[in-house]
Amino acid sequence: MSEAAVATNGAPRLRRTLTLWDLILYGVIVIQPVAPMSVFGVLSERGHGHVVTAILIAMVAMLFTGISYGRMARAYPSAGSAFTYVAQEIHPGVGYVTGWSMVMDYMLNPLICTIWCAQQAHDFAPHVPVWGWKIFFAVVFTLLNIQGVKSSARINTAMAIGMGAVIVVIFVAAARYILGHPHDPPDFFTRPFYDPQTFHYSAVLGCTSIAVLTYIGFDGISTLSEEAENPRRNILLATVLTCVVIGILSAIEVYLAQLIWPASQHFPDVDTAYVWVAGRAWKPLFPIVGLTLLLANFGSGLGAQLGAARLLYGMGRSNALPKSFFGAVDARHGVPRNNVFFVGAVALLGAFFLSFGLGAEMLNFGALIAFMGVNAAAFLRYFVRAENKKAWNVIPPVVGFLICLGLWLHLSRPAMIAGSIWMIAGIAFGVWKTRWFREPLSFEVPAE
Repeated sequence: MSEAAVATNGAPRLRRTLTLWDLILYGVIVIQPVAPMSVFGVLSERGHGHVVTAILIAMVAMLFTGISYGRMARAYPSAGSAFTYVAQEIHPGVGYVTGWSMVMDYMLNPLICTIWCAQQAHDFAPHVPVWGWKIFFAVVFTLLNIQGVKSSARINTAMAIGMGAVIVVIFVAAARYILGHPHDPPDFFTRPFYDPQTFHYSAVLGCTSIAVLTYIGFDGISTLSEEAENPRRNILLATVLTCVVIGILSAIEVYLAQLIWPASQHFPDVDTAYVWVAGRAWKPLFPIVGLTLLLANFGSGLGAQLGAARLLYGMGRSNALPKSFFGAVDARHGVPRNNVFFVGAVALLGAFFLSFGLGAEMLNFGALIAFMGVNAAAFLRYFVRAENKKAWNVIPPVVGFLICLGLWLHLSRPAMIAGSIWMIAGIAFGVWKTRWFREPLSFEVPAE
């Protein structure tokens, strides 16, 4: 379909209303500004206390993939994200496989957030059963997302301010505790970065492989390309800046935690280690941190459902999924309402049948496949097919691809099996829908 035809038809379209700041807020909320808190204990044990170092290495690693996403968004400012990039640059069939892996990633994110929020809310209000909280959060996510993307951006702003305020309180309490208690100079403040007594390359690299997964979600920014002002510039900037913001925040959070609770001291509960750290700094932070993590997962689930709906819209519009349902946009709110309801229904039903742990690992299975696909597409477009072969065009996608491949190969066996079943089912549907991909998929690059 030509750009002229796209511009002149009367079908409802997504609206370009999101600024660079809106995109950054969306990315920060989806990744969560408190991302390392829930896995701090696991990271500390795996890295023998070198959590800060692992977080910073992981940030650099994810920046390579983030650059590939941003550069491909310049070429294809489409809601289809990785699905469109890979299909256009490699092959429609490979693009479909990448898009189907992203569907698993995006569909599971709001699902596991529904599970986590319901369990945490039940701890605060045990008189309401967990199943009641699951219904509540799935419905709230859906209702907020059908109000339009600008409404979601305003909610993201409010949540970012709320989480930012709590993080500031944690920082202040941590600083007071650290400065108010004796410590052993001169290496006390540098030990979280490097402790010669416990440093091992294998331990730090193992910790980094887990820390990298805390950045998953930044790719959701690219699904908003059709609703962003100046997408060819802002998507790349927002993706890179989001990784940097999350990386710096995460590094400060775990740095202070390591100063308060050295790696030589065992945690009462590894899974809730950061809550114990916060409680040691200031007792009232126990419930405050719990509420903050609830808020973070709420924002992540809300943002992930937004991204999933737009990914399905991109695939539906391109005929990879039934176009009459998935490719429709609500004229009043300018959102793919059918998709929002569909993702909400899957999250609600899945929350009753899938465990949080398996869901999280399956999410990583799909996300890493998509990351590898985008890096491969960026390599082909900006290096293989480019007239001028520049190192800048080969290093980010190649390094990003190899890192993602290594992480994907180290996923657990149950996640690999469940993810493979999902992929086989999706590929079988794609083969049937397109007659072995002989029927072309139509890719639309909308006017800016």
